[in-house]
Amino acid sequence: MTDAMRDAAAGVTRDMTVDEAPPLHRPGLTPPLLPSASLPQHVAVVMDGNGRWANARGLPRTEGHRVGEANLLDVVAGAVEIGVSELSAYAFSTENWRRSPGEVRFIMGFARKVLRAQRDILHSWNVKVRWVGRTPRLWRSVLRELREAERLTAHNTGLVLNLCINYGGRAEIADATRAIAEDVAAGRLKASSINEKIIQRYLYSPTMRDVDLFIRTGDEQRTSNFLMWSSSYAELYFSPLAWPDFNRTELWRACEVYAGRERRYGGAVDKVLHEEPGEVGVPQDDETPEDDEQ
Repeated sequence: MTDAMRDAAAGVTRDMTVDEAPPLHRPGLTPPLLPSASLPQHVAVVMDGNGRWANARGLPRTEGHRVGEANLLDVVAGAVEIGVSELSAYAFSTENWRRSPGEVRFIMGFARKVLRAQRDILHSWNVKVRWVGRTPRLWRSVLRELREAERLTAHNTGLVLNLCINYGGRAEIADATRAIAEDVAAGRLKASSINEKIIQRYLYSPTMRDVDLFIRTGDEQRTSNFLMWSSSYAELYFSPLAWPDFNRTELWRACEVYAGRERRYGGAVDKVLHEEPGEVGVPQDDETPEDDEQ
């Protein structure tokens, strides 16, 4: 348990400092050795359960957010250690504005402080920070910290950390569709050329990899409008643990579960070889390709 967690459990409120950050490598903790082909390259995390974690301990919901934000660093360290290439964290959704004004103010203000405190640590870990989300309604001070973190880590070559703040999956697709329509109307794009690759170019982060492993904590089993386009073929992993209790070892456990799954992308292999009557390789009446029918 970190100092931030102990303070929250004791009802002590204070801002996280750089000195409280977890080490990149924890003594005695080693990630499992997984074949590179079986390791998820992009892991997306819905960090759920902060408020319930705090309320269960007789603390206000804001304390759960405080501990949860600090806990993200431990998971980032675990992702670096095991060899994940990209990690997307759902820090604040477009729907979260519906929460109480006090909780929203706390989350925005604390996110600003955490970004300022954590960016030097992430930079020292060779992590590249990217902000993914909408500008409208986002606090200008938070946006400044996000842009500064992006600037500072722009040339890093390690893990890519996508901080999804003021993000919504439907909003992203709607914004992309609007931009495509504007370019078609202006003659910069032909409607006939629109395909999946073109749409990808108009998303908030065009270079984002497809999500391999989608994790949600907090004992909820839904995707909640997170990275809908990029997670089309993601393997889902639901943890009963609240986010403040989800650490690097839990991330490694999820990666092990992922490594044991078979990803077919709509294809399938018949493990029982069986030929139907008829000459092999010759289409039967109901197998005639459409293009051959006149």
